[in-house]
Amino acid sequence: MNQQEFRASILADYGANPQQTQELLAYNQNIFDHSCLKLPLKFPLPSKPHIAVWQEYVTAGNEIGAFAALRRVLVQLRFPIQEGISQTEAYRSATRKGVSVDDMAQATNLLLKQPEKLQLTVHQSLAGAIPVLLTENREDFVSLVQALTMRNEPSLVPASMGACIVAGFNNWDRVRRYRKQWQQNFVNCSEAEWTAEFKRLIPQKELYQDEFIILSDGDYSNISASDMGLSKDEWRRLSLTIRLEHECTHYFTRRLFNSMRNNLLDELIADYRGIVAGIGHYRADWFLRFLGLESFPNYREGGRLQNYRGQPPLSDGAFQILQILVKNAAENLQRFDADLDRTDTTTSHQLTDINRQTLILIALTCLTLEELASGEANLRIQKSMARFYDRSST
Repeated sequence: MNQQEFRASILADYGANPQQTQELLAYNQNIFDHSCLKLPLKFPLPSKPHIAVWQEYVTAGNEIGAFAALRRVLVQLRFPIQEGISQTEAYRSATRKGVSVDDMAQATNLLLKQPEKLQLTVHQSLAGAIPVLLTENREDFVSLVQALTMRNEPSLVPASMGACIVAGFNNWDRVRRYRKQWQQNFVNCSEAEWTAEFKRLIPQKELYQDEFIILSDGDYSNISASDMGLSKDEWRRLSLTIRLEHECTHYFTRRLFNSMRNNLLDELIADYRGIVAGIGHYRADWFLRFLGLESFPNYREGGRLQNYRGQPPLSDGAFQILQILVKNAAENLQRFDADLDRTDTTTSHQLTDINRQTLILIALTCLTLEELASGEANLRIQKSMARFYDRSST
């Protein structure tokens, strides 16, 4: 039985009809590209080119404040959050062509409630260093997400969303730096010559596109400390760790496998890493509470699960079966995690904690939600780990 047939059989066992089966096979399709993976690798991975300039932003932020430093270089922070602003000629010229905003009447700056509370750091993740913008103010987090990912439009940011990874961000400050360095090779440089050079630059995305994380330090998934049975201070600390490592895991899968999606497999993997980083082991009940499934089969409206229903959205019937899948997958993952240190295998004992964590994450990206929800989940994870352990050891 091949993987597709196995997945379909699991869905049939859960009561999916043919239409629901097709919906879920499409939604749960694994699109991580493992052909991109070149083993052996040493973790953490080397930093990408944009980190050097972001280190300069951090230094500037230490002197004049992070928001002031970033507003100098990220053009979106020069515009307010305003309905329809992304369609104006001024905004399009600034964000798509790199035109200076100094004389633009619309560039009245992004307004934050507590700009002095914005922090900018560079975090060392498993996938290499990545810049992190952290704000204590929820409204400021929403404004930053809208500015940097929603083209300064007042689009909805769900209350359960407390972090965002930004990828493929066109940084016009880096383009200007590139142009300045390139012009040093000429006595006089015409606009036509720069236009020709700019066309050569466009395919080299690593020279001008950045990746960074925007974080809030509120309760993770909008779950209160009392609901978690923890003190406010302890839950605040854990929330930040889980949230940061969750987003870094998305960065990990994007960098290694060229994919990160608003999909429940991605969320399961990212929350696995976040929870383990926070408390040293995995808890399925925490993950299910984060999704709104703590009272399964009842779903709590406003939980994160509804953020990952897919496009087009799953039908009600398919969505119900997805909830069963994710519950069983989380519980299987908890059993696997608990058994890992008791299992006498080379993949669990002869590796550093960092390498073991990366091996688990890689193994999980090889599977589907149906496989993780099946009775063979533990065996399939172990087989994937062993396969990549052998490759990483050669």
